[in-house]
Amino acid sequence: MKTRKKSDKDLWRLRLYVAGQTPKCMTAFGNLKRICEEHLAGKYSIEIVDLLKDPKLARGDQILAIPTLVRQLPEPVRKIIGDLSNTERVLVGLDLQPG
Repeated sequence: MKTRKKSDKDLWRLRLYVAGQTPKCMTAFGNLKRICEEHLAGKYSIEIVDLLKDPKLARGDQILAIPTLVRQLPEPVRKIIGDLSNTERVLVGLDLQPG
């Protein structure tokens, strides 16, 4: 049986799917970074997946549009599509704020 450190339990694992460095994708990353620093400081990791480099990776998380943010942990998995400029929508989507 695997034991998890307390810090592992509190870690938010986020994956942002982009297609190159388009303005919309860069905006999404900037907005995500800002939101994470304000609401999850020290408790998150962000993985950027560039679908121009490896389009097959879109299948695993069933990505239909980009940019798309996938919250892998904590479960359940949640997805938010767009440039993440609507902070309140992102917070509700990530379940950091009640809807």
